[in-house]
Amino acid sequence: MLQQIVSHTPAYVWVILGVLVYRGVAASRDRSLTVRSVFILPVVMLVLGLQSTANGFGLESPAGAAWLTGLAVGVAMMWQRAGTTFVLDRAAGKVQLRGSWLPMALMMTIFVGKFAMAVALATQPGLRASLAFALPAGALFGALSGVFMARPLRVAAALRATPAGARAPV
Repeated sequence: MLQQIVSHTPAYVWVILGVLVYRGVAASRDRSLTVRSVFILPVVMLVLGLQSTANGFGLESPAGAAWLTGLAVGVAMMWQRAGTTFVLDRAAGKVQLRGSWLPMALMMTIFVGKFAMAVALATQPGLRASLAFALPAGALFGALSGVFMARPLRVAAALRATPAGARAPV
């Protein structure tokens, strides 16, 4: 069965995995990014998590509500920690990020979860109607997206709170 799953997986999925591993290794090192760049990968991961819930169960379902609840819980859980992982230099339009393996762990968890859910739904279509499967899946994808989005949201909050031309440790 594993061989069938791997052989029926489109090639682009493996390319995505390679890109995520590359970005995860890059995130493990201290780096300087433009403010805009801080948002790109978290938004992509947010869309992937939302897409999994939408395609699997629909956004107008209890799973969609579980996703939104999970998103809020994930942001709330990481809000404090996210504020200690960067320094905003508004004048230069840059954000100094501390290296961390957490983004790699989150990206791999979202990737594996999305992959596992696609396999489960393809092999057992009845799971689409199962709240016992849909609610935890929606909540998990939402929470992971929320954890990923906490830092960009903190950067946005710091931008609003920092006068133009200032450098603000957060």
